[in-house]
Amino acid sequence: MRLDILYFIGYDIDEELPWHSTISRTRQLFPEEVFESVFTKVFILCVEAGMVSGHTQAIDSAPVKANASMDTLELKVPEEELESHLRRVRHISTMDKEQPFRKSKEDKSNKDQRSITANEQELKAITTRNKRWSKDQDQRPGAGNKGSKYTSNKTHYSPTDPDARISVKPGKARKLNYLSQLSVDTGHHVITDIKAYHADGKDNQQLPDIVKRVKRRLWQQGLVWENCVADTGYSSGENYAFLERQRIKSFIPAHGTFKGGPEGFEYVENKDHYLCPKGKIIPFTKEFNDYRTDTRKKEYRARKHVCMDCPIRSSCLGKSAQEKKFSVTYYRAEYQRNIARVESPQGRYMKAKRQSTVEPVFGTLTQFMGLRKVNTIGLKQANKCMQLAAIAYNIKKYLKFIEKRTKSGAGMHGLNFKLKTVSIPPFVGQFSA
Repeated sequence: MRLDILYFIGYDIDEELPWHSTISRTRQLFPEEVFESVFTKVFILCVEAGMVSGHTQAIDSAPVKANASMDTLELKVPEEELESHLRRVRHISTMDKEQPFRKSKEDKSNKDQRSITANEQELKAITTRNKRWSKDQDQRPGAGNKGSKYTSNKTHYSPTDPDARISVKPGKARKLNYLSQLSVDTGHHVITDIKAYHADGKDNQQLPDIVKRVKRRLWQQGLVWENCVADTGYSSGENYAFLERQRIKSFIPAHGTFKGGPEGFEYVENKDHYLCPKGKIIPFTKEFNDYRTDTRKKEYRARKHVCMDCPIRSSCLGKSAQEKKFSVTYYRAEYQRNIARVESPQGRYMKAKRQSTVEPVFGTLTQFMGLRKVNTIGLKQANKCMQLAAIAYNIKKYLKFIEKRTKSGAGMHGLNFKLKTVSIPPFVGQFSA
């Protein structure tokens, strides 16, 4: 045991340390607010020591393995509980018609978690996709191996840990995971926020929640957040607009699918219409919500007579279309401003800064702080594990920083904070007995 850590947490050299079972049981009994208050207290220490600049935050995510096995996955039941319907949507391979490879001792899920969450249209898509695969699925190499069945969050759930979700990364096997969202200050790599989310959620869906939480924490310490740096997974027009409303500059590369309009068409911003390659006007017609991606879009459509005698009609419209029609994201201007920032010299600097800031922190948490896998059940308990890992990481950063400053003569003369004296809300006292 390191003597500086003993001194920091207020233990004497010969004082007995708490048993691991005590720590793990305490983690289960104490609510999330206690862990949040400890994390905030350690963060305040880092701010007071001058370790947090606040103006630039790098955000990233990583899957953390859940404490549940893929072998125990079970099929969800439709609301009407019709066995014929269940048989119709689950025939992916012969392996999927059998019982789970290992039956869970206890089903901790509720009725909502056991019910199919996909709507009728999504189920039809799954059925269509399965029909294409069903002919050769059972003949593929390894089709009879343990765990070879096709699984999806739409049709399967884990009775061991219903909050865990199936997720997959390119080149990796499907696993039951949680998603850890991490925010790191670029000054001295201090973690400013960490939280557990369901692994089937997208990064861009969770960015507003992360931003609100981090901005509030920085504002309480008198720090102003100016730049948000993240990867393409956080890209969306809604997020760009949200960050602009928060007066935060985004440095988030746009998806490769964004084009800003058809190739060869020129956008006239002051009149909100497009000019085709032949100079004809394609006016704005309506706003709508794309049900496939749940995004806000604008539709532009030309009159039929405009395209009637056009010399490039066949190549522009195709065989059956009678008029030019296309849709563009509602947040085109926000996309363009963000792209200009990303492609600027500052944007290239921010990209390198992100890669050298948040990614090494995630590596440290997973390799040395026990965040490769959570040994608890449920989303709330997983969040506590992640907060404990972040607390330990920030404490070690703080101790090293103070040690360097003390040796240089510019540091503090003592440590006034002890983890033993962290204030715990009154309603938690009943658990500490």
